Amino acid sequence: MSRRARFLEALGITAEWVPRARDDAPQAEAVSEAVAFVEPVVEPAVEHIAEVIAEVIAEPVTVAAPAAAPVVEAAPAIETAIPVVPVDLVEAPVSRARPEPSLVPAGPEPDSAQAEREAAIAAMAWPALDAAVAGCTACGLCQTRTNTVFGVGDRQAEWMLVGEAPGENEDLQGEPFVGQAGKLLDNMLGALGLARGRNVFIANVLKCRPPGNRNPQPAEVAQCEPFLRRQIALVRPRVIVVLGRFAAQSLLRTTTPIGKLRGTVHTYEGIPVVVTYHPAYLLRTLTDKARAWEDLCLAREVHDRAGAGA
Repeated sequence: MSRRARFLEALGITAEWVPRARDDAPQAEAVSEAVAFVEPVVEPAVEHIAEVIAEVIAEPVTVAAPAAAPVVEAAPAIETAIPVVPVDLVEAPVSRARPEPSLVPAGPEPDSAQAEREAAIAAMAWPALDAAVAGCTACGLCQTRTNTVFGVGDRQAEWMLVGEAPGENEDLQGEPFVGQAGKLLDNMLGALGLARGRNVFIANVLKCRPPGNRNPQPAEVAQCEPFLRRQIALVRPRVIVVLGRFAAQSLLRTTTPIGKLRGTVHTYEGIPVVVTYHPAYLLRTLTDKARAWEDLCLAREVHDRAGAGA
C-alpha cells in the first residue's frame, strides 16, 4: 500500500475513484491525462494533511480537568468586643427547681380523714351513733360479723361496764355478755345490788366479733374507739369498771399487765376507773374470783364517794 493510500485510509477514505478502462486509445489517453491532472493537485494536499496529522500526533494532548466547584469566599467575620467582667462580680447561676405539676388530691389524707370521722362521731346523739355502728365498714370485721354489738342498758346509768369484744354468742344475738360469761356478770352485778338494764350500761371496745375470738388488732381498735368514747361521753357515769386486760390497756392506753392495774383507781376523762378480770377468765380461773370481788367492792366505794361529792 502506498503512502498515499495509507493517508487516505487514515482519513476514512477507503475507495479511490478510478476511470473505467476502455479499449480505445483515446480513452486511455484521457485517463492518463486525468490522472496526471489529478495527481499534481491531490498529492500536495495529501502530503500537507500528513504533515498536519504528524504535527497533531506529535503534539501532547492536554486533557482538561473537570471544572472545580466555584469557591465561595467566606463572609468577613465581625468582631464584637466582649467586655471583661471581674470574676468576683460574676453571679453564680441560680438553680431553680422546675415547678411540680399541681395535682388535684383524690381525697383527704388518711390522718385527716380519720380526724374528720372522729370529730363527726364525737358530735353524734344516741340515734345517730347507733346507726353509725350498725352501718360501720371502717375495718375488715364488717365482712365476717353477723351483728354489730352496740351496747345495752340504761343510757343515763351511774355505772358503766366496758368489755373487750363480742364473742360467738354476742355476735349471734347482738348483745354484750351473753352465755356463761354473761350469767356470771349478772351474778356479780346482783351482789352489788345492780342489774343489767337498771342503772348500768354495758359496752365493748370493739363492736364486731374478731374471727375465731382472736385478740383485736390495733387498726380495728383505732376504728372502734371513737364509738366507745362517745358512749362514755353520753352516759357520763360516776364510775367505769373495765373487764379484762385488753379493755383496760385500750381504755387507759397502757401496756401495764392487768395484775398491776387492778387494786388502783385510774381515771378516764375525769371519770374514776376500776380494773378487774373478765368473766370468761374467771370461769377458767376460779381462784381469782375473790380478787374480782375485791375489785367490785372498790368500785362501789368509788361510786359512793362520787355520789356524795356530787
